[in-house]
Amino acid sequence: MLACDLRLHTETVWPHTRESIVAGPATGLLQGGDLVTFEATHFLIRQRLTARVTEYVAPYRFVDEMISGAFRTLRHTHAFEVCGERTMMTDTLELSAPLGILGWLAERVVLRSYMEAFLIYRNRKLKAEAERRAKQQMNTLLFDNRPKQVRKE
Repeated sequence: MLACDLRLHTETVWPHTRESIVAGPATGLLQGGDLVTFEATHFLIRQRLTARVTEYVAPYRFVDEMISGAFRTLRHTHAFEVCGERTMMTDTLELSAPLGILGWLAERVVLRSYMEAFLIYRNRKLKAEAERRAKQQMNTLLFDNRPKQVRKE
């Protein structure tokens, strides 16, 4: 599951955020119970978010939840469904901002659209990478299955 690939995670977010993993596993695939701290710039502020993978049912879904960070709460569900020869990923992001009524207002005016754009960008990058890998795999299969030429002497 590409969505679990930690290296790919930091390569598929907005470049201007300069997101990196500063604690926890930085490569490989996320697993249930993993705790990862990301550092990124959002709204001109460098900040950290620590999340734990609280549910992991490969290859169907995983959930990460913020343990510490800028939000009051954040829960991100990644669900995968086979649709013919393709896989459809559905992201569900549940969040709430701190700061009472000001946070509530910020959620509705800025945060929801910002986070939606953030996920759309990332998911387009993931889709492009999945398609690139599928094409590469298909080319490898086609190349490896060509009839071998036999030289006669």
